[in-house]
Amino acid sequence: MNMNDIYIKFLECTGFTTDTRKITKGDLFFALKGDNFNANTFTEQALEKGAKYVIIDEKKYHIDDRTILVEDVLSTLQQLANYHRKQLDIIIISLTGSNGKTTTKELINVVLSKKYNTKATFGNLNNHIGVPLTLLSFNKETKIGIVEMGANHQKEIEFLCTIAEPDIGYITNFGKAHLEGFGGIEGVIKGKSELYNYLEQNKKNVIVNLDDDLQNEKTKHLKRFSFSTKKDSDVKIQSAIANPMVTIELNNLKIHSNLIGLYNSNNINAAITIGKYFEVDDSLIKEAIEAYIPSNNRSQLITKESNEIILDAYNANPTSMLAAITNFQQLDNKKKKIAILGDMFELGIESEAEHKKIINTLSKINITCFCIGANFYKSKIDSKTILFFKHFDDFSKEILATNIRLKDNLILIKGSRGMALERTLEII
Repeated sequence: MNMNDIYIKFLECTGFTTDTRKITKGDLFFALKGDNFNANTFTEQALEKGAKYVIIDEKKYHIDDRTILVEDVLSTLQQLANYHRKQLDIIIISLTGSNGKTTTKELINVVLSKKYNTKATFGNLNNHIGVPLTLLSFNKETKIGIVEMGANHQKEIEFLCTIAEPDIGYITNFGKAHLEGFGGIEGVIKGKSELYNYLEQNKKNVIVNLDDDLQNEKTKHLKRFSFSTKKDSDVKIQSAIANPMVTIELNNLKIHSNLIGLYNSNNINAAITIGKYFEVDDSLIKEAIEAYIPSNNRSQLITKESNEIILDAYNANPTSMLAAITNFQQLDNKKKKIAILGDMFELGIESEAEHKKIINTLSKINITCFCIGANFYKSKIDSKTILFFKHFDDFSKEILATNIRLKDNLILIKGSRGMALERTLEII
C-alpha cells in the first residue's frame, strides 16, 4: 500500500493514537515498537476498542482489511506526517533550544491565536514520535502550526526538519543541556544549529535575539526578523524587569506577565516578535501574554500557608539552574530565601564538574540551600548554609522533623524531571 492510499484511510478516521488506552471509536492506531513493548500484539484489542484501522509491521497480526501492513510503523508515521503537512495550506513555525522551548511555544501560541487559527505541540511531544503526531493534529482550518523540536543527539533536529519542513525557525539559546548525548557544549551548538542549516538551505526565515551574541553571529547570513533590548532591530524591546514577575515594555506599552525570573524575558520577547512578524496588534499581544498562566511545574508562583514558592521543577541543566539561582538571589523580597535544588541529569562526564560549579555559586551567596541527589551529594562541601541529601526521602525526613525552617520563606524549587521535586509541596 502506497502513502497516498494510507493517507486516504487516515482521512477516513476521526482521530489517531499510539496508546490503546486512549482509543476512541473511529481512530487510526499506530502499533509502534519500543525497547520493552510491541504494540502489534494489541492489534485485536485496538479493533475491539473501536479503532477503524491499525497500522502494523508484523504479518502474523494481520486480521482483515482493517489492519494495514507496512514495513515499519514508526517510519510510516513519520512519512504520513510529512505527506499530511504537504497537503495543508499552512505556515509551520519550528523552535528548539536548550532552555525555554515549551514556555516560548505556549506564548507564541496564545499570541498568534488572537488573530489566526493556530495549533501547537501538545505538552512537550517534541521528538521523532511527538513531532509527527503534532503535524497530524493540524487540519485544513489550521493556518499556523507551532512545532517544538527537542533533541539530545546531533542529527535529530535535522531529521525533524525533514518531517515538519518549517517556514520560520527560532532557537531560544545554546545551553548546557544533554551534554552526554551531544558530546559537550560545542555539540549542543552544532546540533541545535541544524534548524538554522535547514532554514538557510531552503531560504526560509529566522527569528533571532540580537542580544545573544552567538545567535546573532550564526544568523547574520540568514533571512531574519530580530528583537533586542540594546541594538537596532526589527522589534525594539524598551525594557525587561522581573520582581518576581517579568514586565516587558514595548512601544511605551507595559506588559505584565505571570512568568517569574528575568530568564523568561526572552521567551516573552520572542513571542512578541513573532506576533509583530504576523502583524498582531500590540494590544492583543499584551492581552495574550498577560492572560497566560504557566503550569506543569514551570516557573509557577505558589502560596502555601506562610511560604511563597517558585516551583520550577519540570527540568534543569547547568544553564537554567544558574539562571534560576541568580534571579532568585536578586529578587527584592522581605522573606527569608531558601533554595531546594535537585540533581541535573544527562551531563555525562561533565556531571561532577557542573554540580561543583553550582555548589561553588551557592557557597558565595547568603541563602540557605538544600541540595538533593547523588550527584550533588558526591560533591558536597562543609558549609553552614548548604545542606546535602543523597535521597529525597532523607531530605523529607529532615524537613518533617524541623518544619520550622520552612515557614515564612520565599522558596525556590528546581531540579531535573527525574528528581520530581514537586513532592516538596507535600511536606512544607
